[in-house]
Amino acid sequence: MCPTTPPRTGRSHDRRDLTAVAAELVDRAGRTADVAEFLTGSLPVVLAAAGGDCAVVARADAGRWSTVAATGSARSLAVDLLGEVLDGGAAAAAGRWVAAPLAPRSANTEVLSLHAADPAMAMPVVERLAPVLGGALAAVKRCREQRRRIERLEAVLEIAGQWNRAREVEPLLIEMAEAATRLLGADRASIFLWDRHTHSLVGRPALGIEQGELRIADDRGVVGQVIQTGQPRRVVAATEPDAIDHRVDQQVKYRTETLLCVPMRGSSGELFGAFETINKLSGVFDAEDEAALVELAAHAAIALENARDRQELLATNRQMAQQAAQRVQLTGESPAVDALRSTIAGVADTELAVLILGENGTGKEVVAQSIHYLGRRCNRPFIAVNCAAISETLAESELFGHEKGAFTDARESRPGKFELASGGTLLLDEIGELSAGSQAKLLRVLEEKVLVRVGGSMPIHCDARVLAATNQDLAEMVRQKRFRQDLYFRLNVVTLELPPLRERGDDILLLAEQFLVDFCRQARRKTPQLSAEARQWLLGYPWPGNVRELRNLMERLAYLSAADRIEAADLTPILNPRDQLDPPGRFTGTLADATEEFQREYIHRAIEASSGNLSRAAEALGLHRSNFYRKLRRLDEKNH
Repeated sequence: MCPTTPPRTGRSHDRRDLTAVAAELVDRAGRTADVAEFLTGSLPVVLAAAGGDCAVVARADAGRWSTVAATGSARSLAVDLLGEVLDGGAAAAAGRWVAAPLAPRSANTEVLSLHAADPAMAMPVVERLAPVLGGALAAVKRCREQRRRIERLEAVLEIAGQWNRAREVEPLLIEMAEAATRLLGADRASIFLWDRHTHSLVGRPALGIEQGELRIADDRGVVGQVIQTGQPRRVVAATEPDAIDHRVDQQVKYRTETLLCVPMRGSSGELFGAFETINKLSGVFDAEDEAALVELAAHAAIALENARDRQELLATNRQMAQQAAQRVQLTGESPAVDALRSTIAGVADTELAVLILGENGTGKEVVAQSIHYLGRRCNRPFIAVNCAAISETLAESELFGHEKGAFTDARESRPGKFELASGGTLLLDEIGELSAGSQAKLLRVLEEKVLVRVGGSMPIHCDARVLAATNQDLAEMVRQKRFRQDLYFRLNVVTLELPPLRERGDDILLLAEQFLVDFCRQARRKTPQLSAEARQWLLGYPWPGNVRELRNLMERLAYLSAADRIEAADLTPILNPRDQLDPPGRFTGTLADATEEFQREYIHRAIEASSGNLSRAAEALGLHRSNFYRKLRRLDEKNH
């Protein structure tokens, strides 16, 4: 069939009528984003305007013509005419068929074809309306693409939001692969992480592979090309059979027909992997699929980086918690320490309130840390606060925090110890030193699990396990109305009473040797040996300062004694640099009297050594100044 251009004879349509028809087509395009709906409603309008009996929009694809939409009587396409019109880029006619391209040749492969009894009359209508129909159709397609892009972006953002909550990499990789298959309508998906050191790509998940992990060289197959070039690749096996690495197919017993692979870059822009989808369930992967996977890969890269960081932080935190737990292990083999260790193990993984009692220096904070690191809160903060060191006016702010401007010098908001210990453990040391007002506020927080910062009004949930410690007799303080009974019962669910060092027998030697080894390692010197006389001296000394005093003695020996062997004579001068105390056994009176006398003498000698500076004396003795004053006053009162 040879197309010819018919002479322009017969009645022509009024230009104003065609303008109205064109306006109607444009209006229809503005009301829908569905191509089929637009063409179904628009072709009858064009057919009526041209006076024909059949109107078709046909598309050329790889040399073959297909019908996109049609209206009127069913007729066979005039394929030769369609090809001539598409090649020439202008309207033409053949027999009763008239055809015109919907857009310039370079932009489209779609043609409007109309069958009419009077082709000459239909020709000017088709010439006029074909480009209008093409422009309106293009607008509908753009609208459709924008809507689909928005829908995909919403899906990607929803997926990415779920990913950003993941804490572990392996489950996250599986979630990403499953999301990609759903979003792109693919059969399988994998993420390949680039191991630069071994020049390999590690793919997960990999179905059919043991442990779900596939390793290939970083220059193999489509994934290797993407890694080497940093550019996306779409491959159809039928047209590019050599592009796909079929050795992988053989390994996983699978056949790849279509494949889409895009690079993955971190927040710094560095290429670290590739995202691959395989075998589209309908048709082949197109440019729209590629754009969607590029967006998905960008979010996947961020989520993977975050999950890796979180995983590393959690691993580091666990390691630090384990190391801290090892450092606070109780040393000793005495029955009292064995019983204490057993009780700690029983209460550590509970939420029970524990009251830790014992003389100063017996290791109450070490016991509290042991409870923390052996329990379920071990990876969360451990916060210790010395209640004796907090002034009454600042106690509430210190414990519960304050808002900006709550009081003078409150220049910014600050969380209190309870907030800092959230999820972890809070040790309230020297609990007996809290004022009556602070005791009441503490009880309310413990009961309600809610606090309000000083100067604030918003309630804050409190999720800290509270442990309390004291060297005072709280039961006696309750009887004397110096400590709230209800708070005492709230804190005293479980009581742990630490034995003084003088009652622990050979534990004294175990602790002394451990301290000596640790401090000598820090001092980078060989650990000296304790003579039999020195051991006997250590066992006989009353240790009024308990474990803390023993620790200080061993620290001084490690740094100040140069000998390879420590004798009993080496011990006394370090404890009393001015006048040597008599060996153990020379004290008179009860053990408590001897202990108080030693503490009084020792404190006064520290004051003399500090030239009367009480702050320096307190620091030298390892005591907080307020605690030092209180102890000095109590000892002096008993002396009088």
